[in-house]
Amino acid sequence: MILHRYFARRFTTGFALITAVFVALVMLVDLVDQARRYSGEDVGFSEILTLALLNAPQTINLILPLIMILATVVLFLSLARSSEMVVTRAAGRSALAALLGPVVVALIIGGLAVAMFNPIVAATSKRYQQLSDTYRSGGVSALSISDEGLWLRQGGEQGQTVIRAWRSNADASILYDVTFISYAPGGGPIQRIEADSAALEGDAWQLKNAKAWPLQAGINAEGNSETFDTLAFPSTLTVERIRESFGTPAAVSIYELPQFIRQLEQAGFSPRRHKVWLQSELARPLFLVAMVLVASAFTMRHTRFGGTGVAVLSAVLLGFGLYFIRSFAQILGENGQIPIYLAAWAPPVAAILLALGILLHAEDG
Repeated sequence: MILHRYFARRFTTGFALITAVFVALVMLVDLVDQARRYSGEDVGFSEILTLALLNAPQTINLILPLIMILATVVLFLSLARSSEMVVTRAAGRSALAALLGPVVVALIIGGLAVAMFNPIVAATSKRYQQLSDTYRSGGVSALSISDEGLWLRQGGEQGQTVIRAWRSNADASILYDVTFISYAPGGGPIQRIEADSAALEGDAWQLKNAKAWPLQAGINAEGNSETFDTLAFPSTLTVERIRESFGTPAAVSIYELPQFIRQLEQAGFSPRRHKVWLQSELARPLFLVAMVLVASAFTMRHTRFGGTGVAVLSAVLLGFGLYFIRSFAQILGENGQIPIYLAAWAPPVAAILLALGILLHAEDG
Protein backbone atom coordinates (compact mmCIF):
# COMPACT_ATOMS: atom_id res chain seq x y z
CA MET A 1 0.00 0.00 0.00
CA ILE A 2 2.87 2.38 0.80
CA LEU A 3 4.39 1.70 -2.62
CA HIS A 4 1.07 2.39 -4.35
CA ARG A 5 0.73 5.70 -2.51
CA TYR A 6 4.29 6.62 -3.47
CA PHE A 7 3.67 5.96 -7.16
CA ALA A 8 0.34 7.79 -6.99
CA ARG A 9 1.98 10.83 -5.37
CA ARG A 10 4.76 10.91 -7.96
CA PHE A 11 2.23 10.61 -10.76
CA THR A 12 0.03 13.37 -9.32
CA THR A 13 3.03 15.70 -8.98
CA GLY A 14 4.10 15.08 -12.57
CA PHE A 15 0.54 15.61 -13.82
CA ALA A 16 0.24 18.92 -11.95
CA LEU A 17 3.58 20.23 -13.27
CA ILE A 18 2.83 19.27 -16.88
CA THR A 19 -0.66 20.79 -16.63
CA ALA A 20 0.84 24.05 -15.36
CA VAL A 21 3.29 24.13 -18.28
CA PHE A 22 0.52 23.51 -20.80
CA VAL A 23 -1.72 26.17 -19.24
CA ALA A 24 1.08 28.71 -19.63
CA LEU A 25 1.73 27.68 -23.24
CA VAL A 26 -1.97 27.71 -24.12
CA MET A 27 -2.42 31.16 -22.61
CA LEU A 28 0.60 32.55 -24.46
CA VAL A 29 -0.47 31.12 -27.83
CA ASP A 30 -4.09 32.16 -27.36
CA LEU A 31 -3.12 35.71 -26.40
CA VAL A 32 -1.22 36.05 -29.67
CA ASP A 33 -4.10 34.51 -31.63
CA GLN A 34 -6.75 36.75 -30.02
CA ALA A 35 -4.59 39.84 -30.57
CA ARG A 36 -4.25 38.94 -34.25
CA ARG A 37 -7.96 38.16 -34.61
CA TYR A 38 -9.12 41.48 -33.16
CA SER A 39 -6.30 43.64 -34.47
CA GLY A 40 -8.72 45.69 -36.56
CA GLU A 41 -11.33 46.04 -33.81
CA ASP A 42 -11.56 48.46 -30.89
CA VAL A 43 -10.58 45.77 -28.38
CA GLY A 44 -8.04 46.48 -25.63
CA PHE A 45 -5.51 44.18 -23.98
CA SER A 46 -7.77 43.53 -20.97
CA GLU A 47 -10.54 42.24 -23.25
CA ILE A 48 -8.05 40.06 -25.17
CA LEU A 49 -6.70 38.67 -21.90
CA THR A 50 -10.26 37.91 -20.76
CA LEU A 51 -10.96 36.02 -23.98
CA ALA A 52 -7.74 34.01 -23.59
CA LEU A 53 -8.59 33.13 -19.98
CA LEU A 54 -12.11 32.05 -20.96
CA ASN A 55 -10.84 29.93 -23.86
CA ALA A 56 -8.07 28.19 -21.88
CA PRO A 57 -10.26 25.67 -19.96
CA GLN A 58 -11.75 24.30 -23.18
CA THR A 59 -8.30 23.82 -24.71
CA ILE A 60 -6.94 22.12 -21.58
CA ASN A 61 -9.98 19.86 -21.56
CA LEU A 62 -9.22 18.80 -25.13
CA ILE A 63 -5.55 18.03 -24.50
CA LEU A 64 -6.13 16.26 -21.18
CA PRO A 65 -5.36 12.81 -22.70
CA LEU A 66 -2.00 14.12 -23.97
CA ILE A 67 -1.19 15.51 -20.51
CA MET A 68 -2.03 12.10 -19.05
CA ILE A 69 0.34 10.35 -21.47
CA LEU A 70 3.20 12.76 -20.73
CA ALA A 71 2.67 12.49 -16.97
CA THR A 72 2.90 8.69 -17.24
CA VAL A 73 6.03 8.92 -19.40
CA VAL A 74 7.69 11.30 -16.91
CA LEU A 75 6.82 9.01 -14.00
CA PHE A 76 8.19 5.76 -15.39
CA LEU A 77 11.25 7.32 -17.01
CA SER A 78 12.21 8.86 -13.68
CA LEU A 79 11.58 5.54 -11.90
CA ALA A 80 13.72 3.76 -14.49
CA ARG A 81 16.63 6.22 -14.23
CA SER A 82 16.69 5.90 -10.43
CA SER A 83 16.38 2.08 -10.69
CA GLU A 84 13.27 2.21 -8.49
CA MET A 85 11.38 0.21 -11.10
CA VAL A 86 14.08 -2.47 -11.02
CA VAL A 87 13.80 -2.69 -7.23
CA THR A 88 10.03 -2.90 -7.48
CA ARG A 89 10.27 -5.80 -9.93
CA ALA A 90 12.91 -7.50 -7.75
CA ALA A 91 10.53 -7.24 -4.77
CA GLY A 92 8.05 -9.36 -6.68
CA ARG A 93 5.71 -6.62 -7.90
CA SER A 94 4.44 -7.12 -11.43
CA ALA A 95 3.98 -4.33 -13.94
CA LEU A 96 0.22 -4.39 -13.51
CA ALA A 97 0.54 -4.15 -9.72
CA ALA A 98 2.89 -1.14 -10.07
CA LEU A 99 0.27 0.58 -12.21
CA LEU A 100 -2.44 0.47 -9.55
CA GLY A 101 -1.55 3.89 -8.07
CA PRO A 102 -1.38 5.82 -11.38
CA VAL A 103 -4.55 4.12 -12.67
CA VAL A 104 -6.51 5.08 -9.55
CA VAL A 105 -5.25 8.67 -9.83
CA ALA A 106 -6.26 8.73 -13.52
CA LEU A 107 -9.76 7.52 -12.59
CA ILE A 108 -10.04 10.23 -9.94
CA ILE A 109 -8.82 12.92 -12.34
CA GLY A 110 -11.26 11.67 -14.98
CA GLY A 111 -14.11 11.74 -12.50
CA LEU A 112 -13.22 15.27 -11.41
CA ALA A 113 -12.93 16.33 -15.06
CA VAL A 114 -16.48 15.11 -15.68
CA ALA A 115 -18.08 16.20 -12.41
CA MET A 116 -16.32 19.53 -11.78
CA PHE A 117 -14.23 20.66 -14.75
CA ASN A 118 -16.95 20.00 -17.35
CA PRO A 119 -19.36 22.64 -15.90
CA ILE A 120 -16.48 25.13 -15.72
CA VAL A 121 -15.62 24.49 -19.37
CA ALA A 122 -19.29 24.85 -20.34
CA ALA A 123 -19.65 28.18 -18.54
CA THR A 124 -16.39 29.67 -19.84
CA SER A 125 -17.05 28.46 -23.40
CA LYS A 126 -20.50 30.04 -23.40
CA ARG A 127 -19.18 33.32 -22.03
CA TYR A 128 -16.31 33.30 -24.52
CA GLN A 129 -18.75 32.90 -27.42
CA GLN A 130 -20.94 35.73 -26.13
CA LEU A 131 -18.01 38.13 -25.77
CA SER A 132 -16.60 37.09 -29.14
CA ASP A 133 -19.93 37.80 -30.83
CA THR A 134 -20.14 41.16 -29.09
CA TYR A 135 -16.65 42.25 -30.18
CA ARG A 136 -17.21 41.05 -33.76
CA SER A 137 -20.68 42.46 -34.45
CA GLY A 138 -21.22 45.09 -31.78
CA GLY A 139 -24.32 43.25 -30.58
CA VAL A 140 -25.22 40.06 -28.80
CA SER A 141 -26.84 37.07 -30.48
CA ALA A 142 -28.02 34.26 -28.29
CA LEU A 143 -30.15 31.14 -28.45
CA SER A 144 -32.02 29.34 -25.70
CA ILE A 145 -34.16 26.21 -25.84
CA SER A 146 -36.74 25.57 -23.14
CA ASP A 147 -40.09 23.86 -22.61
CA GLU A 148 -41.75 27.04 -23.91
CA GLY A 149 -40.06 26.69 -27.30
CA LEU A 150 -37.04 28.13 -29.05
CA TRP A 151 -35.77 31.59 -28.06
CA LEU A 152 -33.38 33.67 -30.18
CA ARG A 153 -31.93 37.11 -29.69
CA GLN A 154 -30.30 39.23 -32.34
CA GLY A 155 -28.96 42.73 -31.92
CA GLY A 156 -26.97 45.58 -33.31
CA GLU A 157 -26.84 49.35 -33.35
CA GLN A 158 -30.57 49.54 -34.21
CA GLY A 159 -31.53 47.68 -31.04
CA GLN A 160 -32.35 44.16 -29.91
CA THR A 161 -34.94 41.71 -31.18
CA VAL A 162 -36.24 38.73 -29.22
CA ILE A 163 -37.58 35.84 -31.31
CA ARG A 164 -39.72 33.03 -29.92
CA ALA A 165 -40.80 30.00 -31.97
CA TRP A 166 -42.58 26.84 -30.91
CA ARG A 167 -40.54 24.65 -33.24
CA SER A 168 -38.16 24.70 -36.20
CA ASN A 169 -36.75 22.52 -38.93
CA ALA A 170 -33.64 20.43 -38.31
CA ASP A 171 -31.07 23.16 -39.10
CA ALA A 172 -32.98 26.12 -37.55
CA SER A 173 -33.29 27.91 -40.89
CA ILE A 174 -37.12 27.89 -40.70
CA LEU A 175 -39.08 28.74 -37.54
CA TYR A 176 -42.79 28.00 -37.07
CA ASP A 177 -45.42 29.83 -34.98
CA VAL A 178 -42.94 32.62 -34.45
CA THR A 179 -43.07 35.94 -32.56
CA PHE A 180 -40.67 38.89 -33.02
CA ILE A 181 -40.46 41.66 -30.39
CA SER A 182 -38.19 44.57 -31.27
CA TYR A 183 -36.62 46.90 -28.70
CA ALA A 184 -35.23 50.39 -29.24
CA PRO A 185 -31.56 50.94 -28.33
CA GLY A 186 -31.55 51.36 -24.57
CA GLY A 187 -35.35 51.53 -24.51
CA GLY A 188 -38.51 49.48 -24.37
CA PRO A 189 -40.38 47.43 -26.99
CA ILE A 190 -41.37 49.22 -30.20
CA GLN A 191 -42.89 46.48 -32.38
CA ARG A 192 -44.39 42.99 -32.18
CA ILE A 193 -44.76 40.65 -35.14
CA GLU A 194 -46.41 37.24 -35.25
CA ALA A 195 -46.14 34.91 -38.24
CA ASP A 196 -46.89 31.34 -39.24
CA SER A 197 -43.28 30.80 -40.29
CA ALA A 198 -39.99 32.67 -40.66
CA ALA A 199 -37.27 31.47 -43.06
CA LEU A 200 -33.74 32.83 -42.73
CA GLU A 201 -32.56 33.85 -46.20
CA GLY A 202 -29.44 35.95 -46.54
CA ASP A 203 -29.57 38.91 -44.16
CA ALA A 204 -33.33 38.82 -43.50
CA TRP A 205 -36.11 36.66 -42.09
CA GLN A 206 -38.83 35.99 -44.67
CA LEU A 207 -42.10 35.91 -42.72
CA LYS A 208 -45.34 34.36 -44.04
CA ASN A 209 -48.86 35.32 -42.93
CA ALA A 210 -47.49 37.97 -40.59
CA LYS A 211 -49.22 40.56 -38.44
CA ALA A 212 -47.37 43.54 -36.94
CA TRP A 213 -48.38 45.73 -33.99
CA PRO A 214 -46.64 49.02 -33.04
CA LEU A 215 -45.85 49.16 -29.31
CA GLN A 216 -44.89 52.81 -28.82
CA ALA A 217 -46.56 54.68 -26.02
CA GLY A 218 -49.73 56.57 -26.96
CA ILE A 219 -50.48 54.43 -30.04
CA ASN A 220 -53.47 52.10 -30.39
CA ALA A 221 -51.64 48.87 -31.16
CA GLU A 222 -54.59 46.93 -32.60
CA GLY A 223 -55.96 49.89 -34.52
CA ASN A 224 -52.60 50.51 -36.19
CA SER A 225 -51.72 46.86 -36.79
CA GLU A 226 -50.91 45.59 -40.29
CA THR A 227 -51.10 42.18 -41.92
CA PHE A 228 -48.74 40.86 -44.60
CA ASP A 229 -48.74 37.78 -46.77
CA THR A 230 -44.94 38.00 -46.79
CA LEU A 231 -42.68 40.33 -44.82
CA ALA A 232 -38.90 40.73 -44.76
CA PHE A 233 -37.42 41.40 -41.32
CA PRO A 234 -33.69 42.34 -41.12
CA SER A 235 -31.47 39.78 -39.38
CA THR A 236 -27.94 39.87 -37.98
CA LEU A 237 -28.00 36.09 -37.56
CA THR A 238 -26.86 33.38 -39.93
CA VAL A 239 -27.70 29.69 -39.95
CA GLU A 240 -24.09 28.91 -39.05
CA ARG A 241 -24.17 31.18 -35.99
CA ILE A 242 -27.46 29.67 -34.84
CA ARG A 243 -25.99 26.19 -35.17
CA GLU A 244 -22.92 27.28 -33.22
CA SER A 245 -25.15 28.66 -30.46
CA PHE A 246 -26.94 25.40 -29.72
CA GLY A 247 -24.83 22.90 -31.63
CA THR A 248 -21.72 22.87 -29.42
CA PRO A 249 -22.30 20.24 -26.73
CA ALA A 250 -19.25 21.43 -24.78
CA ALA A 251 -21.10 24.68 -24.02
CA VAL A 252 -23.72 22.77 -22.00
CA SER A 253 -22.93 21.43 -18.54
CA ILE A 254 -23.14 17.66 -18.22
CA TYR A 255 -25.73 18.14 -15.46
CA GLU A 256 -27.97 20.15 -17.79
CA LEU A 257 -27.33 18.04 -20.90
CA PRO A 258 -30.10 15.41 -20.40
CA GLN A 259 -32.75 18.14 -20.03
CA PHE A 260 -31.24 20.05 -22.96
CA ILE A 261 -31.46 16.91 -25.11
CA ARG A 262 -35.17 16.55 -24.29
CA GLN A 263 -35.74 20.20 -25.17
CA LEU A 264 -33.92 19.78 -28.47
CA GLU A 265 -36.21 16.89 -29.34
CA GLN A 266 -39.30 18.95 -28.44
CA ALA A 267 -38.06 21.87 -30.57
CA GLY A 268 -37.58 19.60 -33.60
CA PHE A 269 -33.76 19.36 -33.60
CA SER A 270 -31.74 16.19 -33.76
CA PRO A 271 -30.03 15.64 -30.37
CA ARG A 272 -27.78 12.83 -31.58
CA ARG A 273 -24.61 14.93 -31.41
CA HIS A 274 -25.36 15.88 -27.81
CA LYS A 275 -26.16 12.27 -26.88
CA VAL A 276 -22.82 11.10 -28.26
CA TRP A 277 -21.03 13.89 -26.36
CA LEU A 278 -22.81 12.96 -23.12
CA GLN A 279 -21.77 9.32 -23.34
CA SER A 280 -18.23 10.29 -24.40
CA GLU A 281 -17.90 12.51 -21.33
CA LEU A 282 -19.13 9.69 -19.08
CA ALA A 283 -16.52 7.41 -20.70
CA ARG A 284 -13.72 9.96 -20.26
CA PRO A 285 -12.27 8.40 -17.04
CA LEU A 286 -11.84 5.08 -18.88
CA PHE A 287 -10.12 6.81 -21.78
CA LEU A 288 -7.67 8.56 -19.43
CA VAL A 289 -6.91 5.21 -17.82
CA ALA A 290 -6.26 3.85 -21.31
CA MET A 291 -3.75 6.68 -21.91
CA VAL A 292 -1.91 5.75 -18.71
CA LEU A 293 -1.76 2.08 -19.72
CA VAL A 294 -0.61 2.88 -23.26
CA ALA A 295 2.19 5.16 -22.07
CA SER A 296 3.33 2.72 -19.39
CA ALA A 297 3.44 -0.16 -21.88
CA PHE A 298 6.31 1.57 -23.69
CA THR A 299 8.16 3.18 -20.78
CA MET A 300 8.17 0.55 -18.00
CA ARG A 301 11.67 -0.57 -18.91
CA HIS A 302 15.19 0.19 -17.70
CA THR A 303 17.05 2.96 -19.50
CA ARG A 304 20.14 0.75 -19.95
CA PHE A 305 18.25 -1.14 -22.65
CA GLY A 306 18.38 2.00 -24.79
CA GLY A 307 15.76 3.19 -27.25
CA THR A 308 14.10 5.51 -24.71
CA GLY A 309 13.38 8.16 -27.32
CA VAL A 310 11.77 5.65 -29.65
CA ALA A 311 9.68 4.26 -26.79
CA VAL A 312 8.43 7.72 -25.78
CA LEU A 313 7.67 8.61 -29.40
CA SER A 314 5.80 5.32 -29.87
CA ALA A 315 3.71 5.96 -26.75
CA VAL A 316 2.78 9.50 -27.87
CA LEU A 317 1.99 8.43 -31.44
CA LEU A 318 -0.16 5.52 -30.26
CA GLY A 319 -1.96 7.86 -27.90
CA PHE A 320 -2.64 10.28 -30.75
CA GLY A 321 -3.83 7.37 -32.88
CA LEU A 322 -6.28 6.25 -30.20
CA TYR A 323 -7.49 9.83 -29.76
CA PHE A 324 -8.08 10.06 -33.52
CA ILE A 325 -10.00 6.77 -33.49
CA ARG A 326 -12.12 8.04 -30.59
CA SER A 327 -12.91 11.27 -32.45
CA PHE A 328 -13.67 9.37 -35.65
CA ALA A 329 -16.01 7.03 -33.76
CA GLN A 330 -17.80 10.06 -32.31
CA ILE A 331 -18.29 11.49 -35.81
CA LEU A 332 -19.71 8.17 -36.99
CA GLY A 333 -22.04 8.17 -33.99
CA GLU A 334 -23.17 11.75 -34.66
CA ASN A 335 -23.92 10.85 -38.29
CA GLY A 336 -25.88 7.75 -37.28
CA GLN A 337 -23.44 5.31 -38.88
CA ILE A 338 -22.90 3.40 -35.61
CA PRO A 339 -24.91 3.24 -32.35
CA ILE A 340 -24.34 6.01 -29.81
CA TYR A 341 -23.09 3.76 -27.01
CA LEU A 342 -20.71 1.97 -29.36
CA ALA A 343 -19.29 5.30 -30.57
CA ALA A 344 -18.68 6.53 -27.02
CA TRP A 345 -17.61 3.44 -25.10
CA ALA A 346 -15.91 1.15 -27.64
CA PRO A 347 -12.73 3.28 -28.20
CA PRO A 348 -11.71 3.55 -24.50
CA VAL A 349 -12.51 -0.12 -23.82
CA ALA A 350 -10.57 -1.21 -26.93
CA ALA A 351 -7.65 1.04 -25.95
CA ILE A 352 -7.50 -0.48 -22.46
CA LEU A 353 -7.54 -4.01 -23.87
CA LEU A 354 -4.82 -3.11 -26.39
CA ALA A 355 -2.60 -1.61 -23.69
CA LEU A 356 -3.15 -4.59 -21.39
CA GLY A 357 -2.18 -6.91 -24.23
CA ILE A 358 1.08 -5.01 -24.79
CA LEU A 359 1.83 -5.00 -21.05
CA LEU A 360 1.17 -8.72 -20.63
CA HIS A 361 3.27 -9.52 -23.68
CA ALA A 362 6.19 -7.48 -22.29
CA GLU A 363 5.72 -8.97 -18.83
CA ASP A 364 5.56 -12.63 -19.85
CA GLY A 365 7.52 -12.82 -22.89
